[in-house]
Amino acid sequence: MLQPSRTKYRKQQRGKMRGMATRGSTLTYGDFGLKALASAWLTARQIEAARRAITGHVKRGGQIRIRVFPDKPVSARPAETRMGGGKGAVDRWVAVVRKGRIIFEIGDVPNEIALEALKRASHKLPIPTKIISREEVTF
Repeated sequence: MLQPSRTKYRKQQRGKMRGMATRGSTLTYGDFGLKALASAWLTARQIEAARRAITGHVKRGGQIRIRVFPDKPVSARPAETRMGGGKGAVDRWVAVVRKGRIIFEIGDVPNEIALEALKRASHKLPIPTKIISREEVTF
């Protein structure tokens, strides 16, 4: 699963997810992409499940790019633990995805296979997404 090999600090604060994504909001590598229509934290498990759905449908060939990386640690305390005692240990890693961000890109595969693969990947993600292509003009 995806996670950073090392970080400067072990734990982070939660932060905000306001506004639209300015970085990573246009297709760069492939012909088709999966664009987020809402802001959310995508866990490493969700990204991996969507990646497996894409590679399982595409089978061989093609280029698949993951445009998000889970580099934010989320801490959690054990269940039924009393208050106090500090912040919990790192439980999982998430990628902060803002509205308009491209999550996956596919290239060098036939159009109908790419569309179906991205549709399957969108079912694995907790946010509404849209499939975009290089031909159509995206805003």
